[in-house]
Amino acid sequence: MRKYLAAAFFAAIPFGFFLANGLPEASAREGGFLGNLFSKRKAKECETPCVEPAKTTPVKTQEPKKETPKPEVKPEPKKETPKPEGKPEPKKETPKPEVKPEPKKETPKPEPKKETPKPEVKPEPKKEAPKTEVKKETPKSEPKKEVAKADPKKETPKDEPKKTASASSSTPPAGFVNLFNGKDFSNWWGFGTSDPRKFKALPPAEQAKIKEANMKDILAHWKVEGNEIVNDGKGLYLTTEKEFADYELHLEYKMLPKGDSGIYLKYTPQVQIWDYTDKDKFKIGADKGSGGLWNNSAGAPGKDPLVLADKPFGEWNKFRIIQVGARTTVYLNDKLVVDNAILENYFDRKMPLLQKGAIQLQTHGSEIRWKNIFIKELSPEEANKHLASKANSGFESIFDGKTLKGWTGSVDNYEVVDDSIQCKKGKGGVLYTDKKYSDFVVRLEFMVPPGGNNGLAIRYPGGNKDAAYIGMTELQVLDSEDARYAKLDPRQYHGSSYGMAPAHRGYLRAPNTWNYQEVTVKGSTIKVELNGNIILDTDLSKITEYMAKSPHPGKDLKEGHFGFAGHSDPVRFRNLQIKPIAAK
Repeated sequence: MRKYLAAAFFAAIPFGFFLANGLPEASAREGGFLGNLFSKRKAKECETPCVEPAKTTPVKTQEPKKETPKPEVKPEPKKETPKPEGKPEPKKETPKPEVKPEPKKETPKPEPKKETPKPEVKPEPKKEAPKTEVKKETPKSEPKKEVAKADPKKETPKDEPKKTASASSSTPPAGFVNLFNGKDFSNWWGFGTSDPRKFKALPPAEQAKIKEANMKDILAHWKVEGNEIVNDGKGLYLTTEKEFADYELHLEYKMLPKGDSGIYLKYTPQVQIWDYTDKDKFKIGADKGSGGLWNNSAGAPGKDPLVLADKPFGEWNKFRIIQVGARTTVYLNDKLVVDNAILENYFDRKMPLLQKGAIQLQTHGSEIRWKNIFIKELSPEEANKHLASKANSGFESIFDGKTLKGWTGSVDNYEVVDDSIQCKKGKGGVLYTDKKYSDFVVRLEFMVPPGGNNGLAIRYPGGNKDAAYIGMTELQVLDSEDARYAKLDPRQYHGSSYGMAPAHRGYLRAPNTWNYQEVTVKGSTIKVELNGNIILDTDLSKITEYMAKSPHPGKDLKEGHFGFAGHSDPVRFRNLQIKPIAAK
């Protein structure tokens, strides 16, 4: 009996040893009873902290700024694998803190391109996602809006309010591009409320230095969470590197109470965003809602939104903004809030906006989130069509597109070419309407060849003399940027009242491209709007100095014909419409 007890005693020693020290690590991984027991226990302990914290930000649990309850919360969402050391399996759970190297632990779909393991979401060198935000949207941050209309392909540059992109889609509509790459702030920089002309006047080296310093401010206050850009309510404004002329912009935002933000267009404030329930700001218009061009002059068109269109806090709002020149149309949540108003130049109201400029996401006051920032640059044809579609009632056509019926004067020196009136090469003279007009608005498109020269005869008395002098004025039509015109008097460039009042330069399109122009004549005043930019707004009765001291005896005429003053170049005109303005 003693012999059997001794045998049992010695057999139990190794078992006790393993109980005290555990199985070797390799054996535990292999599976055995004890290995499984410890494996399951470890996996269970890892399960809770790794679950996504109840935060409204999208899936990126590895974001350092997110509120993860334990330091090791970074590892992976949804770890349910029984193995304690998941290194061998890229998608499986590893309970070890060094699990960080796993590049693919992002939601059920392994999307390595979206992973940003670095604290500063910005410069991830390893991120190779050419696609900006491919299917990165998850129900975490926007529970209500997640799967609305999957296919917004029917977007057009026209103003139908219902054609905005789907609120949940991270894929741009056809013809649009995404301004945010879904991972960092490449192609963005930091800029505040500053006159862009002054910045552009700085030497390139100084500009680069300012950009580098400003980027540090951006990284301190802006971050990326999933497919969203988040700002803490402070710092400079996120600014596109690229500049845009005529475009349609879509974006979505979500703001907290008391927030105050906006969208700068061509560096200029702003399409307003604010808390429409903040009673402290009712006196400055907050109760009217977001979307207005708030920095326009008091009473100016567009300053206040046409309707209150904001959604309740916690919901995403979506903008659709169309800007051609300074002409700005805004839809908020598919409601028209600004209709083709001029966005004034905040830095110098006598000047038009820059012809091209950056888009800035402005913020101050509280956290704001942005997503789905899509843009489509409009072709000259699309831009012209948009401008012609606005405020077009009361106009009558003065050209049938086929003949010169209704026109008189130098008829033999003009011809109809491709639905347009063209001055014959080497010919000239004034072609003018049979009718006379007093106050009127005329709209037209024109195309100049390289170096081309012509003019619009305003209140022309008839005959065959120079429209610039015997008529009220000739508004110059000229390829101003051609080298041969480098030394002209400022009163001779395109849009100027010839010899009397200079127009702003830089808004004419390239030669052989159709431009859109609108001229308003009221009393002694003339306003010229080129491609959506007001380039001349003058009162000829106040002009006392003339180019070459040559008087303009016709400038005080109260009535006359409208026409074209040819100067040997094949300049073309089409889509001619005029609207008489009734005297009050």
